[in-house]
This record gives sequence, structure tokens and C-alpha cells, in this order.
Amino acid sequence: MTAQQVCNHRILSASACALGLAALVGAAILVATPREASAKPEFAAQTGMPCGQCHSNPAGGGKLKAFGEKFKANGNKVK
Repeated sequence: MTAQQVCNHRILSASACALGLAALVGAAILVATPREASAKPEFAAQTGMPCGQCHSNPAGGGKLKAFGEKFKANGNKVK
């Protein structure tokens, strides 16, 4: 039975159907929305440095430190 059939047969109230549809649309938007890139372990392997060298978070990702900003501006290469 489809969602439309469930709503038409009054198994669920109109407000419950609307809430379910809103939840599905919201979930689709969250999945499809692009996110800011996070740390790439390839850079740590390439440079031999820990993720925390460039990132405020020692595990990587998030805000970059000054060194990380320079690394990014230099095409992800260490001078």
C-alpha cells in the first residue's frame, strides 16, 4: 500500500501524512545537500604529518590552523 493509499483510506490523519511527508523531504534535503570537505587522510600520508598539524581538531577536520591555511593555499603541498 502506498503512502497516498494510506492517507486516502484514512488509516492516518491528514496531519500525520503531512508530517511524514515533511520528514521525508527534510531527510532528502539533508542527504543531498553538499557539505564542507573534512580532513583527508591522504594528505597526512603524503606529508608524513598528523592531521592536527593543519587542523584545530587533532583527529582532523574542522577549522584549519595557520599552517593548514598555507598548505591549502599552496595547492595542498608543503613547501
